[in-house]
Amino acid sequence: MAEPVALPASALRTYCDPSCFSFDSTDSLHDPSGGHAGDLGQARAVEAIKFGLAMGHSGYHVFVLGEPGSGKHATTFRLLRERASTEPVPPDLCYLHNFVEALRPRLLTLPAGRGITLRAHMQTFIRELGPALGAALDSDAHADRVEALQNAHKTREEAALREIGEGCAAEAISLLQTPEGFVFAPTREGEVMSPEAFEALPADERAAIEARVTVWSEKLEDLLNDFPGWRKAVRESIERAETEVLGPALSHLLREVREVHADLPEVLAFLDAVEKDVLDSAIRGTMLDEEDEDSTEAEETSRYQRYQVKLLVDHSASQGAPVVFENNPGYGNLIGRIEHVVHQGNQVTHFNLIRAGALHRANGGYLVIDAERLLTQPYAWEGLKRCLRAGEIRIEPPAEAQSWSGTLTLEPEAVSSALKVVLVGDRDMYYLLMDNDPEFAELFKVAADFDDDLPRTPENECDYARLMALLVHSAKLLPIDRSGVARLVEEASRLAEDAGRLSLNTRMLSDLMREADHHSRLKGLAMTGKLEVETALEARARRSSRYPTRVRESILEGTTLISTEGERAGQINGLVVVELAGERFGHPVRITATVRLGEGDVVDIERETELGGAIHSKGVLILSAFLASRYARHQPMSLSASLAFEQSYAPVEGDSASLAELCALLSALTQIPIQQRFAITGSVNQFGEVQVIGGVNEKIEGFYELCKARGLDGRHGVVIPAASVRHMMLREDVVQAAAAGLFHIYAVKTVDDAMTVLTGVPAGEPDAKGVIPKGTLNHKVATVLAEMTAARHAHADIEGLAGSRQHRRRHGA
Repeated sequence: MAEPVALPASALRTYCDPSCFSFDSTDSLHDPSGGHAGDLGQARAVEAIKFGLAMGHSGYHVFVLGEPGSGKHATTFRLLRERASTEPVPPDLCYLHNFVEALRPRLLTLPAGRGITLRAHMQTFIRELGPALGAALDSDAHADRVEALQNAHKTREEAALREIGEGCAAEAISLLQTPEGFVFAPTREGEVMSPEAFEALPADERAAIEARVTVWSEKLEDLLNDFPGWRKAVRESIERAETEVLGPALSHLLREVREVHADLPEVLAFLDAVEKDVLDSAIRGTMLDEEDEDSTEAEETSRYQRYQVKLLVDHSASQGAPVVFENNPGYGNLIGRIEHVVHQGNQVTHFNLIRAGALHRANGGYLVIDAERLLTQPYAWEGLKRCLRAGEIRIEPPAEAQSWSGTLTLEPEAVSSALKVVLVGDRDMYYLLMDNDPEFAELFKVAADFDDDLPRTPENECDYARLMALLVHSAKLLPIDRSGVARLVEEASRLAEDAGRLSLNTRMLSDLMREADHHSRLKGLAMTGKLEVETALEARARRSSRYPTRVRESILEGTTLISTEGERAGQINGLVVVELAGERFGHPVRITATVRLGEGDVVDIERETELGGAIHSKGVLILSAFLASRYARHQPMSLSASLAFEQSYAPVEGDSASLAELCALLSALTQIPIQQRFAITGSVNQFGEVQVIGGVNEKIEGFYELCKARGLDGRHGVVIPAASVRHMMLREDVVQAAAAGLFHIYAVKTVDDAMTVLTGVPAGEPDAKGVIPKGTLNHKVATVLAEMTAARHAHADIEGLAGSRQHRRRHGA
């Protein structure tokens, strides 16, 4: 086995040479037309979005998924606006009073821009209606006509009564009018007879008078029965007169509206209904009776509100189809709502209190919603699905809450739904909905998955520079020179945790650019360069350094026991990463192992105390399987071991310590000491192969900081998986220390490689006959295990012999 060799400094960080760029600053890269720099690395997602928007079939709504900061919002809105600008403007949506069923307002769709015109016309009509009606009914000609009709009726009634009075007077009967009505009384010589005089008359004369009175009473009754018909005829004549005088006035008020909207039959039908209702109300007196000379314009408008036009959605200023982002997708904001006002202690409403939702505003276009915000709003998700399934937007309380209140409300006519809904969320949200909501897959058939990074090639580095130029222009930052761009490219690889890739987290990149811009402006510079970017990174590290500083101080003070000198069997420096508020820090942790005679059990103390997560426990089980398969294939595992993270009081998760645990276990088993000047990270499989881990840069830097604080002597180093070498983008000071031979990084492929570095003892590989050389680590492991197995068998034989003797004594043998 070859001697372990530390990685060269050139392998620890992949630099970006500023000379590879043909520009001087990002100013020369900015494309005023917008370009597609924001879509860098997202060709698949862009294709999916375009496909979903182009599909006209139902159910092809789009879910845009990706990590926060990946630029999915910006790209989605750009694609939506590009497509929407080429599409027609949808119609205006209005609600009108229903003169047949007031609780069911009618929907009126008008060409874009016509709604606001109709509303203005009807507002003018309402303002002029009261004065026009009053002027028409108060005109002299109309007043004379009504007075003439009333006088003619009065004359007719008086003439009929006079005729009866004259006829009965000829027969000595007088017609008298009393407060109780009309009565007949006998007369003598023109004078009404008193009751006493009438009683004094002979019986046959009284009977004759009573007979005449009966005849005239019947004639009077017939006449009085005719009076209601006469009066009805008069009222009808007066109503005809009012209609004839109001008709021209209304026609004059509505003439301009009819001319402007002559091409819209629904508007003309509405105007006909308004005209009929005004005439009916005026004739019945229900409109004019409410009028007051001192009433304000607002009161007049309120009185005639049923003639208003409720403009629900106005597209008069729109260009193309609407693109709406609903930031607060509650049920009412999404579906629309009906407001109520308190009138005389009761909650009342009318069609003018209907409020549009985001679905109405986006109808005919596109609606964008954050999935997480939508799902946290009560009833909103079910309301959206109900709308998309039914193909209509119906403003009503949630089905779950329709019986909660007895308040009288409206049932507006539903609006046909013709829009695309785009949900934006993370991957966990998408898969959660896909697994738990069967309707989700039926409605959102298109998933646009945004990538987190892209390959770091020379071409992509140039495209990445154009992306920076776009971000600089959008945020109105100082231009960045080529050295600053190169430094940002390197940081993008560090964010991607891969020297061969570039992170597409534009949020973090933009934040760094803004902070570098801040430092440039403080210096009075006209351009941001590499130095300002590094200043921003250092300032950010200082702002978030409380936790790693406290951990390092605890180690340096001796409170937390971590050795970086000497050697010890069964003890090793593992490396962990802690993430706090979006920042990641690495630091060492002591891992220890103990071994004793047993039955092959490896006790994970973290798991036993419920501090170890499932993945960590899996790593311990894997290393146990490796031990058994390599060293105890033909004999029982006669050891018991314990593994622990010392001075760890928080949950431990991940398998990146399984290599360190295995090395500590082998060291404890063989009593070959591990040099404490090393730290190690990596996971191991059942064949002893070392696998890639995450956070390699932070882990190396965490141990470097501790060794630097104690004094670098050229012996300290970190052991990492060979597969993680391509992920390294170490800080410049770490790279320089490695170049000076003060700090070393070793890449290993197997546990044998790792133990060779850590102990200085060769692992030992079996020859062609399967014999392992003496003096090697593996030979020592096999020897110790064989000794433990022999000791276990001897112990078992002794226990068996003792048991047999006890049995014979008990039975008198």
